[in-house]
Amino acid sequence: MHPSAPAAPSAPRSSVLLWLVAVGFFMQTLDATIINTALPSMARSLGESPLRMQSVVVAYSLTMAMLIPASGWIADRFGTRRVYVGAITLFAIGSLLCAIAASLGQLVAARVVQGLGGALLLPVGRLAVLRAYPREEFLRAMSFVAVPGLIGPLIGPTVGGWLVEYVSWHWIFLINLPVALVGCLASLRYMPAGEGETVGRFDLSGYLMLSFGMVAVSLALDGVSELGLRQSGVMLLMVFGFASLAAYWLRAARRPDPLFSPHLFLVQSLRVGLLGNLFARIGSSCMPFLIPLVLQVCMGYSPAQAGMMMLPTAFAGMAAKTLATRLIMRYGYRRVLVGNTFSLGLVMLSFGLISPQEPVWLRIVQLAVFGGINSMQFTAMNTITLKDLSPAAASSGNSLLSMVQMLAMSMGVAAAGAVLAGFTDLFGVQSGAAAQTLTAFHATFLTMGVMTMASAGVFWQLEDTRSMPTVTGPVDET
Repeated sequence: MHPSAPAAPSAPRSSVLLWLVAVGFFMQTLDATIINTALPSMARSLGESPLRMQSVVVAYSLTMAMLIPASGWIADRFGTRRVYVGAITLFAIGSLLCAIAASLGQLVAARVVQGLGGALLLPVGRLAVLRAYPREEFLRAMSFVAVPGLIGPLIGPTVGGWLVEYVSWHWIFLINLPVALVGCLASLRYMPAGEGETVGRFDLSGYLMLSFGMVAVSLALDGVSELGLRQSGVMLLMVFGFASLAAYWLRAARRPDPLFSPHLFLVQSLRVGLLGNLFARIGSSCMPFLIPLVLQVCMGYSPAQAGMMMLPTAFAGMAAKTLATRLIMRYGYRRVLVGNTFSLGLVMLSFGLISPQEPVWLRIVQLAVFGGINSMQFTAMNTITLKDLSPAAASSGNSLLSMVQMLAMSMGVAAAGAVLAGFTDLFGVQSGAAAQTLTAFHATFLTMGVMTMASAGVFWQLEDTRSMPTVTGPVDET
């Protein structure tokens, strides 16, 4: 992307632009988690098992991961306003299709459409802000935009639970429609046109290799439980997926303008940060999916009660964000990330002991501790990944980080679903057998917790230094 020097916008118009981008980011992140507390109700409505609904979550985050590499080129080619309005429209169409879906397959397909629109909202909105604001004001503007994006995934499970209990799960998607309508009308009036520029050729072959690799690996993780694939089919998908990713990096090394340059990986902090983000998030990203599910399926919670139980996680997460900075300044990135990742895994292991007899206050403490540690993990991982990049490489590095984050979220839910399905079959869980189902959940929490603890070894490769957690640009704290 090569944005021209921005002219200072008028105050009212620029304020509306920030609100437009902030609301778009909020919609995108809210829909990533609002569905979690609704999965059991959706499963009953669609005649499916609640333990086989992870594809609804995976489809959305995986689609967003796929489209992130192309978002900048699309905005440059067709203009920010046109693309942003198109993204909101596509998001609204996907939401409507989700609400009227009559089968799991239709719902998954609709979530893909919704993800296509959602993937463009933040990158294109960020580009519009970059072009509208002087460089010295860009960080302040994006900090304003980031706040709703942080709130969205935190309140999503609670909002989803209340909507399911007091209206129906369809309203999780229908509430997007009036917001999208207002967003489209406001964008047409207040967002700068940012008419399409003459841009270089898009590396379509490289993009297809990268996208196929991500999809194949995610489907392989989800293949046994959701697609009914045999082990040979899963292995074949996995091999083709990794081969496609390897082919992309070999191609990128020869091109002058790749989607993501392999030279980014010469920066050690980015290399370790991306790998740590991937493996640690695969472990921890399954928790917003598993916790509301186990509370409703095994503990007898209603959707609203399960959503309310996620509030301690949200509040503790917001409170702990500033603590991460102080710890990094005192102990350095390596010690904080190794210790915090290991602690995060231990807390996840503790969910392998939950039971209906557990006092509610203890469960609340458990959820709050997880939320606080997980929030510090995200803050530290994101800043270490980008802190040593040059200004010229910051945009590409941030896009790569965003893609890895969304990919890890989809892979984490897919992996947890596959592990849960495996233990369900192993323990011979029958429909309605809450005790056996809880045992399968216990084993899944233990497995994902151990996986997270093991990822602490990735951060051990960092240099043992103490430095300010500063980065060259705004970071998506998701």
